[in-house]
Amino acid sequence: MAADPLAVAAAVDELPAVRSTAPACGPAENPVRAASGRTSGTAPAKAPGRALSAADGTPAARRRKALVLIALAVLVVASFLFSLTLGRYDMDFGQVLALFAAPFSSAAEATDANVFFTIRLPRVLAALVVGAALSGAGCAFQGIFKNPMVSPDLLGASAGACFGAALGILLSFGSLGVEIAAFVAGVAAVFVSYGLSSVIGRRMSGVLVLVLSGLVVGNLFQAFTSAVKFLADPNSQLPEITFWLMGGLSSVREGDLAGLLAAFAVGAVGIMVLRWRLNVMALGDEEALSLGVNVKRTRLAVIACATLLTSASVAVAGMVGWVGLIVPHLARFLVGSDHRALVPASMLLGGAFLMLVDDVCRSIYTTEIPLSILTAILGAPLFVYLICRQRKSL
Repeated sequence: MAADPLAVAAAVDELPAVRSTAPACGPAENPVRAASGRTSGTAPAKAPGRALSAADGTPAARRRKALVLIALAVLVVASFLFSLTLGRYDMDFGQVLALFAAPFSSAAEATDANVFFTIRLPRVLAALVVGAALSGAGCAFQGIFKNPMVSPDLLGASAGACFGAALGILLSFGSLGVEIAAFVAGVAAVFVSYGLSSVIGRRMSGVLVLVLSGLVVGNLFQAFTSAVKFLADPNSQLPEITFWLMGGLSSVREGDLAGLLAAFAVGAVGIMVLRWRLNVMALGDEEALSLGVNVKRTRLAVIACATLLTSASVAVAGMVGWVGLIVPHLARFLVGSDHRALVPASMLLGGAFLMLVDDVCRSIYTTEIPLSILTAILGAPLFVYLICRQRKSL
């Protein structure tokens, strides 16, 4: 029997508050599991993270979350407009607004319109969508596996996509063929991970076997990528593969956006529809089943949506690390652990974050810096800070 989303979400909101010393965005956060300890005569087991309290469902808390989401939406719009003004071909806000209002309005503006609509606008849109997709996928994976230390490449999607792209470059598929090969290989890697866990995990924890299967498949596809690099032409194909693996949006054009936007629409809508179930599943599989949630089907649906987002992003932008791991933590710090607000907050914050990072990558130096370099420089110290904050709270 399926549960009513509104009724179950209301039940989650009314769970009693549980005190915890873990920080709101600490590495061991588990939002509502603490509320499930109900043994008579003994105190509830110490929760690994902050629980959703009754205060999270109050009108004041809902207003605060709504204001945060509105502020993040404003940040996205501001970052989008600001990013459109940056580049080797200077444009100000007036020119950007004029091009939006009347593109190709005169022969004198034809050059501006060509640069804007064929190069700059597709790139900024791709940065926005890729950042939102990776952050949303990371938030979904962290919720479905009840572990905020996982990232979108947990089940091998990124490793598979990298192998597909490297193979496409080796076989001279062309830019569109490389993107298709990367997307198909990323989805195939997750499919293999899930199939392998289903075969060998009948007597073990399904989540544990799935994670281990993803680790095995990810390393296997990394070995395949290394083999392709070994076979590639060292003068032409190998540098292209190496540069692609470092991530970047310099080659994105308007033709690349159709597939990315379609995959994002399907995956993002799916995760948004299922986000309330992530709150329920945080109670544990048995409690979720008792509330009418089909745990296996929900987990498979969330994994499918997150894989779609990750594979499409890697196919267009290459390997862009740390975004799906760090941004959900920042969003959790702003809106808490309720996935009904956390998922959209992660997507908005991730889109703004990657647009600004891409601005720095193409403006700070004469040669464009790969995205993964700067995201690692920003993400690694923040990751260490989160670990240190969690250690102090123990």
